[in-house]
Order: sequence, then structure tokens, then C-alpha cells
Amino acid sequence: MSQQALPPSWQHVGRHAVFPDSALDDTARFDFLANLNGYLATQLSPKVKLAYEQRVKPAFEKEKGRAPETRHEVRKAMAADGIYQTWSALRRSSMEMRQQAGRGLVLKQVDALIEKARALNASDDGLQLDASVKVPRYSSAVDIHCMPGGYHTELLADDVSAAANYDCGIFATTGGMLGRYNDGGGQALAQWLQEQHPQFKPRRILDIGCTVGHNIVPLAQAFPDAEVIAIDVAAPMLRYAHARARALGVNNIRFRQANGEALDYADGSFDLITTSMFWHESSATAMPRKLREIHRLLAAGGLTAHLEQPQYHGMDPYEQFIRDWDAYNNNEPFWSVMHEYDLRQMMAAAGFEADRYFETKVRGVVDRDIFPVASESGEDHGRAALWTMFGAWKA
Repeated sequence: MSQQALPPSWQHVGRHAVFPDSALDDTARFDFLANLNGYLATQLSPKVKLAYEQRVKPAFEKEKGRAPETRHEVRKAMAADGIYQTWSALRRSSMEMRQQAGRGLVLKQVDALIEKARALNASDDGLQLDASVKVPRYSSAVDIHCMPGGYHTELLADDVSAAANYDCGIFATTGGMLGRYNDGGGQALAQWLQEQHPQFKPRRILDIGCTVGHNIVPLAQAFPDAEVIAIDVAAPMLRYAHARARALGVNNIRFRQANGEALDYADGSFDLITTSMFWHESSATAMPRKLREIHRLLAAGGLTAHLEQPQYHGMDPYEQFIRDWDAYNNNEPFWSVMHEYDLRQMMAAAGFEADRYFETKVRGVVDRDIFPVASESGEDHGRAALWTMFGAWKA
């Protein structure tokens, strides 16, 4: 058995003025989860694949006279395998324990967190909430990735508890592979723009589905003269996101409660429109509408860029199956169908010219001072940050 590289301790997670206060016991809980997730990814996951190759696939071939042709056939064949059942149960439990650890930490100090957020949010008009915005059913029907109440549920007036829970738990889930501020995706996009398109200087930026703002903050920092709008339908996320950004000294972002399917900005209002790990939490009807709205809002010569998990095209059925785990076991109902889409075709249907579409691979930026030996190969099928970035330039 190969030696597992230990993830950095949760004590290295980035703190700011609205981050929950913690004690040694809290660090120990999150460290346990980070190490459990690392064990599942590096030690047990390979055994699941071995079970498929040595037992499950041969049995399927013997019965059917052929190899499994789809991820759905693999999933049904693997369902009774003990190694897979163990890995799957532990992975689900690790997510549930992450939510328990985060909520336990947050709820015992929720009044103080709300007051901290209120103080930061009262300092300017950068937070714009709108009670008339309805949370879409695809965002409220299930507790996405086991987060009780999802992103939108409010327990108290001016609540930020869901957002604080989300912010403090990501580091443990990814083992630090998104950086200490969980902003490795936003940093990766900012670096890609600097390296590949250094002359591109957007004046107005729109981020759709910003949650706690962790991926839009690096872009706002990279383009300090830009006007940045970050939208979400969930008020608790926006309250926390605004306070978090201000606590980090980032003042050029306006956080607004709105639905990306229909916005009131004029045509061509933005030079850069982004999302990060957003589309798999949308829906089959909403995604085309949002893409058409992005095309309308993007200025001529502007760029839209989206970070997502890789599409299934070209993957063997086992790889598709193991990535599809979240759809069946982690409350991600749109995950499976979204990763089947022909994104080039979808972008074209939204109005973008096919020859201006692009796809590339980006890796989340890791803080090397806390994770100097981070792996440059492989990932945990949806948890570590080896992403597809797709998008288009508007003619």
C-alpha cells in the first residue's frame, strides 16, 4: 500500500472577520474528515476500481457476453459489491459529518456571527437583497450535498449560518486543494486570463451563483478597477459573502439577490461573465435560459468562462460511473444529465458562434506554503480541483 500524503491541518484555513471562532476540538473534527476523505480517495478508491476489474466486470461479461457499455450498467453491477458499498457509505458519511461539524461550530455562535455580518454590511450599499426573488425549485427541493436547508434556509433574521457552515467546511472536504480561502477556482481563472489574455481588461464583471463569493474575490482583486456584480438567489449566502469580501479588503464587488435566468441589466452590460461549479446545481430547463441571458448580457468582444467538473464524453463507463456518484448519493440531482451535455452545441444554441467556443483544463490554485507536495496528477472524481473550463468570446 502506498503512503498517503497527509492534507494540511484545518488550522491553516483562512480566517476573516466573519469566519466562525474555533477551538482545538473543532480543528480535530475537521482534520479527521480531511484525512478520512484523503484515505477514501487515495487508498480505498483504487480498491473499488480493482473490484470492478477483477470481479464485477468479468461477472457481467460472463452473463451478458459483453463489457458494460454505460455508466448505468456499471452502477447496477457494482451495487452489490462489498468494497464499493464500504467506500460509498464512508464517502456519504464523511459529507454528513462535515455538515454536522460545520453546523455545530456555527450554530453555537450564530448570534455573534450575524452581528459581525450586520456591522460589515452596514458600511456601504454593496449588498442588495430582494425578498421578491424566489428560490427556484431545483435549488430548494433537496439539501444539496447534504447541507441541511440548502443554501437559502434562514433560521433567524439576517441569518448567515448556512454560508458560515459552507465556508468553514470546504477546506476539510477538499483537503486544502482549493487553498486556504477555498478560492482556488477563482485564482485559477485569474491566472489563466493573465497568462493567456494579458490584454483583456474587463470593466464590468458578472458572477452568477456566487455563494459565499470565494471565487469572485480573486477576480475582483485581479481587476481592481472593474465594477463587479455577484448574484445569487440565497440571501444568507449574500449577507455573508458581502461581509466576507469587505473583511478581506475587497470593496469593488456588489452582491445582489437575483436569478440568472432573467436579469434587468441592459444588453451588452458586461465584459466578463463567470460561473464556478454552478451548472451541475441548475436544471435542464434553467441552463439554456441562463446561457441565453449570458449571451444577451455580454458585450461584443466579451468573454464568458465557466469552471465545472469534466464532461463525460470520451470517458470509459467506469470513470463515468464513479464520477456520477454525487448524482445518486450526494444530493446532486442535475449532476448526471448536466455532464452528458454537448456544451459547444448548448453555447451555439444560446447564440455564441461555434468557432469562438473553447474548452481547456485548469487546476485549482493551492497555497504551496501549507500544501507544498500537492499532487499534480489525478483527483478525487469531483472533490479536488482539476476542472474543465468552457466558454466563448462574443463576436
